[in-house]
Amino acid sequence: MRDLLKNATARLDSWSTDYAAVTGVSGTRLLLGFVGLMYYVGQYQERNYLFGPDGVLPHEEFTAQLTGFSLYALSASPWYFQLLYHLGIAVALAVTLGVGGRPGLALHWVLLWSVYQRQPGLLDGGDNLAYVVIPFLLLTRCYDRFALPTGLANRLVQRLPGRLRALSVPFHNLGVLMVAVQICLVYVVSGLYKVMGEEWQDGTALFYIMRVAEFELPGWSNLVYENDLLVVLGTYGTVAFLVYFPLGVLVPALRPWAAVASICFHLSIAFFMGLTGFALTMIACDLVFLSGALDRALLWARGRLPRTWAAGAADTAVPAALPEAERPSGESGTRTAAKPV
Repeated sequence: MRDLLKNATARLDSWSTDYAAVTGVSGTRLLLGFVGLMYYVGQYQERNYLFGPDGVLPHEEFTAQLTGFSLYALSASPWYFQLLYHLGIAVALAVTLGVGGRPGLALHWVLLWSVYQRQPGLLDGGDNLAYVVIPFLLLTRCYDRFALPTGLANRLVQRLPGRLRALSVPFHNLGVLMVAVQICLVYVVSGLYKVMGEEWQDGTALFYIMRVAEFELPGWSNLVYENDLLVVLGTYGTVAFLVYFPLGVLVPALRPWAAVASICFHLSIAFFMGLTGFALTMIACDLVFLSGALDRALLWARGRLPRTWAAGAADTAVPAALPEAERPSGESGTRTAAKPV
């Protein structure tokens, strides 16, 4: 009992001093930025028709039925619409490249919410998760990896008091935990909801889903729904995976395998059903469970880069390796290395 209490205390202490899953949440930020950029660019040719003040949903009707907030509701001017839409593209690109820090990420959330509210008929479900996860990322150091170095954030952080900088560790880990809990809730609730359906209970749900015209992939979907074995295995396998995914991520040895299985599951959804935005949003959140594997992959890739490139990558990608006076977080101790999840 004493050893168990000691281990629990040590883990709690490490969560207040070591950054967890820095690479994972950085990948989450990159993918969520890319999903937003993909949405803007994918609708660019038809933007006036889909989102414009004189488009398929006129500005007057849009403002009348709007229940939340949207920056697109502030003006019916075509110039304002064009400015806002192109600003959204620029900010989404900046988030993808890792430029702008938390203010840029917060602006991306506001602009993405606004454009999603402007035309709800185009949404595929991934928007709901993005609404929740992006504010969690604001607590984390999601710009420490996969980001273009600017040095501005480091200079601003150094101006903060030391005690305030020390709070960045527990806040970061809290944000990581909230992302992990949120994605687990999505899986469990989705799985339990499916269990109540008759088609999911008798093993035929996949047959009906893949025959829906909106989601059918000609030439491929029939290969699945015409095979009874694939239908039954796919139906029951989906429910089992969704319900037991949280148990998999609770076991460190199973965590990366559960995340890889989830990524493969959502890649199949993107391929067969065309729900690319939804699939990439779910995959983005799964990356918090693959932070250790991503760290090892980066080290492997760095070892095969030219020596000058590898040195530059090491200087910008591993904050713990910096001298104490130059650490982005400004901690004074030695326990500042990012801890994989």
